[in-house]
Amino acid sequence: MYASTVRGLLVRGMLAGLIAGLFAFAVAYVVGEPSVRGSIAVEEAAAAKEAAPVSGHAGHGDAAPAEEEEELVSRPVQSTVGLATGVLVYGVALGGIASLAFSFVLGRAGRFGPRATAALTAAGAFVLVYLVPFLKYPATPPAVGNPDTIGQRTTLFFLMILLSVLLGVGAIILGRRLAPRLGNWNATLTAGAGFVLATGLAFLVLPDNTDAVKPDFPAALLWEFRVASIAVQLVLWTVFAVAFGVLAQRLLAHRTDPAGTEAAAPQPASALG
Repeated sequence: MYASTVRGLLVRGMLAGLIAGLFAFAVAYVVGEPSVRGSIAVEEAAAAKEAAPVSGHAGHGDAAPAEEEEELVSRPVQSTVGLATGVLVYGVALGGIASLAFSFVLGRAGRFGPRATAALTAAGAFVLVYLVPFLKYPATPPAVGNPDTIGQRTTLFFLMILLSVLLGVGAIILGRRLAPRLGNWNATLTAGAGFVLATGLAFLVLPDNTDAVKPDFPAALLWEFRVASIAVQLVLWTVFAVAFGVLAQRLLAHRTDPAGTEAAAPQPASALG
């Protein structure tokens, strides 16, 4: 595939990621924000309860409780402009990366067209980059975990993403190598089983996030937040698959010959003779 084609796919992937980010933001705001507000309310209530005995002794010569620090960014701004900015940047970045993966996969994963390849790429990205790490380290609302372990929990989450992607790539390579001997179907099943087994071992070896959620946090609110998190990611990758599939199909249609292969560079006149 020519560099100009890859650049065109990269631009269209980022555009599709932007479109997908708009839909994901709508879902995050409508479905996810209520659970975020609820979790913040729970944390504020717990903090007020803990501070109540201290404020009760203020009249006996003790210093009054210090005023809470003013937020640099208000909560309404965080839930609108801040959320939109984060989701859109996330969508554009992942769209660009997914388009590069599409450029590599196209023509190497069977006789699939651009739209089908875009759907397979998006599905693989959703599973490897989000779903598998989510099963080990589920998303948690803000202000519900131990702040002292945020760095450790973040490191473990990104390590799980890296392992998931590497294991997924390894499964694809294994399936391709086994295909000539076992056939495509049996090779796919064998590679898939190997991926599940390796992922299960990774789940057992990596430590759990015991400090991610406080024991007294409402289970229903936690479940609502995690369902919303999955919904946002599912919408993001579904819209990306559809939008990028259409854009990639149009781009490649203009750069292929009637047989469906990419147009070759002009040859010297002697070669044409």
